[in-house]
Amino acid sequence: MSIVDTAKSAAQGVVQGVMSKLVPLAPDSWIPGGTPDPLIRHQHGLIGTEVSRLDGPLKVRGAARFAAEVPLDNLTYAALVFSTIARGRIATLDTTAAEAAPGVVLVMTHRNAPQMNAPALFGTSATACGASNLPVMQDDSIHWNGQPVALVLAETQDQADHAASLIAVGYAAEPSVTAFADAKAKGKERGLFFGQPLENIVGDAEAALAKAPHSIDRTYRTPRHAHNAIEPHAATIAWDGDTLLLHDTTQMVSSEAATVADIFGIAADQVRVISPYVGGGFGAKGLWDHQILGAAAARVAGRPVRIALSREGVYRIVGGRTLTEQRVALGAEPDGRFTALIHDGTVAMTPHNNMPEPFILGTRSGYAADSFKLSVDTVTMNMMANTFMRAPGESVGTFALESAIDELADELGIDPIALRIRNEPTKDPLSGLPFSSRHLVAAWRAGAERFGWDARPAVPGSRREGEWLVGFGCAAATYPYYRMPGAAARITLTRDGEALIEVAAHEMGMGTTTTTAMVAAERLGLPIERITVRYGDSIIPGTIMAGGSQQTAAIGAAVIAAHRALVAELLKLAGNDSPLAGLSPDEVGSEDGGLTRIDDATRRESYASILGRAQRDTVVVAEQASPPLEQMHWSMHSYGAMFCEARVNAVTGETRIARFLGSFDTGRILNHKTARSQFRGGIIMGLGMALMEETQFDERNGRIMNPSLAEYHLPVHADVPDIDVIWTDIADPHTPMGAHGIGEIGITGVAAAVANAVHNATGRRVRDLPITLDKLL
Repeated sequence: MSIVDTAKSAAQGVVQGVMSKLVPLAPDSWIPGGTPDPLIRHQHGLIGTEVSRLDGPLKVRGAARFAAEVPLDNLTYAALVFSTIARGRIATLDTTAAEAAPGVVLVMTHRNAPQMNAPALFGTSATACGASNLPVMQDDSIHWNGQPVALVLAETQDQADHAASLIAVGYAAEPSVTAFADAKAKGKERGLFFGQPLENIVGDAEAALAKAPHSIDRTYRTPRHAHNAIEPHAATIAWDGDTLLLHDTTQMVSSEAATVADIFGIAADQVRVISPYVGGGFGAKGLWDHQILGAAAARVAGRPVRIALSREGVYRIVGGRTLTEQRVALGAEPDGRFTALIHDGTVAMTPHNNMPEPFILGTRSGYAADSFKLSVDTVTMNMMANTFMRAPGESVGTFALESAIDELADELGIDPIALRIRNEPTKDPLSGLPFSSRHLVAAWRAGAERFGWDARPAVPGSRREGEWLVGFGCAAATYPYYRMPGAAARITLTRDGEALIEVAAHEMGMGTTTTTAMVAAERLGLPIERITVRYGDSIIPGTIMAGGSQQTAAIGAAVIAAHRALVAELLKLAGNDSPLAGLSPDEVGSEDGGLTRIDDATRRESYASILGRAQRDTVVVAEQASPPLEQMHWSMHSYGAMFCEARVNAVTGETRIARFLGSFDTGRILNHKTARSQFRGGIIMGLGMALMEETQFDERNGRIMNPSLAEYHLPVHADVPDIDVIWTDIADPHTPMGAHGIGEIGITGVAAAVANAVHNATGRRVRDLPITLDKLL
């Protein structure tokens, strides 16, 4: 049996083509009138080298099929109508004109929507819900300004959009809280993050601060941020009896399938989610109202549905990052040693929300101090529920902490890098656990040398080139190595030396599938051209999600575990006539298309020989990789040292970033090319947070005022400077591949490095993001 036949049997799918292929799409039996995606050829490469992303050529050619591009017969198109009040009820609802409009197939409101269960709140179960546990279109209640109140299905998107504009909705508004100050006045609660209180107390930090010879006590603020992936949220949905198929753009295929099954009251195996290509996620590509409503409409209409959110639609129903108000107070001895570290403050949530912005996470392990007081309080507002956004907590928390450290360095007259190194912890300052691998000081020193830190102006505002004031800034970056369960891999090995690797993984452009192929080739002792990776389908074993910068490492561990199981199975098949007879799996590895005794290369047998003698065409193994208990004995993180050169126009206040350097310590770098891209992408997102990104929230009525890329400012090419990236490449001996996550470390510390550079250039300290020119004039 060939690898193609094996893939068809194992996954009920179509996998056609040649060796060295990536198979991200589902069987065409699930795509009426459709065809499977073309296959992607691998390039030669080894761990620790540069390998281009395997899906790159398809995306460049426009041949990669995204969720809103799947062809289905008899397809209908959806449009949503959004509420315009923050809280209340629907008083009147007239859909007559919409129902009579050309091409309209269905107008669905709470009056005729099918009965559905409310989704579980994220963090309370293995749910894929974006943020909320509210029932979807089950009654006339309004919970935020932008909540969907009607859905129109039509033969074309234009017809659906037109008909949606004809729906007349009247509201009975109820008292709401849409101002942050009002919410704080009503009282605060201690925030919970995955069920754990966001609070850490060591000693009496307030007393230590009062007694400290040197101290600073500042307040920093960050605004709301909206998700703006290059691919807006979309799904193409079809029912076949009581079986549901969702072609979706999601970061969690398995959890989404389970959650949707619960909502519609059907068995988990009756829902299939397929997501081969995701055009950016950053935490937002979970389950939101639009997929649920699209599935409900498809069931009512009896026809497939495509629901693609407009840019405005994303702002109305997909949560982003909430605002923060943070206090950082530092007490220090004259030599700079911290005696008190206080980091607390307040964030906004909703009554139906479970995602506070946990801005103290990075502070927990960042620096040594004699005493700590860390906490996050929450207040309740009537608004769209916020959710995860790249480096939730660390990205905005490091802005406050690392800005404060620079302010203390000014107070002490100590170089900012020297102050940070002076307070470098030897063990986790709160848990007391040893670090599994921490080489941040090495990253600081390498980055300072490469950046030319010794040329930093000693006096803020002292270096000027024409109209431009020039300054240098730095900041530390940190992000945890999350050890999440649920990763699994299935390996199918054929007699002719091909291998199919199946993982319930997600590819959002970061190169996960490319790295998976590299790891599999290395473990199996096969050329990468003979490795196939199949992913992005909820029928594949495993429940991993693309979040927390842990997917690549978790999948790699699963591939390694499956390979070990494969070795054991092959040794059984080899029998007593093999040169490997009598050896245990621990004594055998894979090399050159076969098994070899690790300490005696003369004792080996090829895969073809083993399977041929056993009269087997294939061997299939599947294994799940849970984080070993041994890993729980270590404090595990990725680190970075960020360097920025900022130029501020003395006349206009315009800020330009001249250059940026990220010096990272993230364990072993598996693929240098995709890693460099990930680091740079995170830094660019951090530049947006520092200089321009802000969701404008109307505190009078709770409506987002800038729901488009024309009004919500993101970095464009002209805003992005030369970005240099270096890394220590020191493997962590306590992780399966020696690697740490890299997807989210790039954004952390960036905003602080920019703010510190702006202060060094101008002498002005901006503590309220974004750093716009009006704050510098």
